[in-house]
Amino acid sequence: MTEEHRVSVKRACQAARLSRAAYYRPETDRGARDREVIEALNEIVSKELRWGFWKCFDRLRQMGKPWNHKRVHRVYCQMKLNQKRRTKRRLPTRPRQPLMATQVINAVWALDFMHDTLYSGRTFRTLNVIDEADRGCPGIDLSTSIPAARVIRFVEQLIEIHGKPAAIRCDNGPELTSYDFTEWCKAKDIELRFIQPGKPDQNAYIERFNRTYREEVLNAYLFDSISEVREITDDWLGRYNEIRPHDALGSLPPARYRERLLAAEIPL
Repeated sequence: MTEEHRVSVKRACQAARLSRAAYYRPETDRGARDREVIEALNEIVSKELRWGFWKCFDRLRQMGKPWNHKRVHRVYCQMKLNQKRRTKRRLPTRPRQPLMATQVINAVWALDFMHDTLYSGRTFRTLNVIDEADRGCPGIDLSTSIPAARVIRFVEQLIEIHGKPAAIRCDNGPELTSYDFTEWCKAKDIELRFIQPGKPDQNAYIERFNRTYREEVLNAYLFDSISEVREITDDWLGRYNEIRPHDALGSLPPARYRERLLAAEIPL
């Protein structure tokens, strides 16, 4: 620059508002100097796609990294991680789950979520659970939010009453694929049978139950509160399990069919 415009170094530094010491300082490769920071940030964001800067920085502190927040933030911005990331987590490839009618109680439970709206416009969710052997419904949980921790508590309550299932069939919802739920199932020695994404026919028993529940309860009433939904659902569940004839069970209600299976003691 000084040779091209035929000015002294002093005048060039004054025009650029740059100190002469900085002019004579040798160039440094920031990429090489910050390589460790870049690798550490890449390791974090590859697993936690939605974390912001401060969560990444706190994680680096937990990992024992000594860099201050100014340096980490500079590298974070150079990597353009401060810009909104629209990436979505790709669902893992699942093997096809054949739907085979079992004749053993508690061999396979099926889980699925539904949602509906109160008269006020507030939405709520339901967690439906059925036993594939007798199509009976051990219970339905209702709330405005059902995270993984609540799923675990609800299934534990059902296990205390009805016994532990050998396997659970479910879709790839975030609550059911979460670390907490999968590890809980592993600790309880319960096999998880995830259906393939976009293949609800692989969980057809509970899909059919969901249709019945929606037609006879959710679409049949206007609800003012969650407690009202629970009250009507509990009353309907008693009739569904004890009275309502089921076409696939020879027009027997699930409770009667369950008694027949237990009396026969048919092996898996």
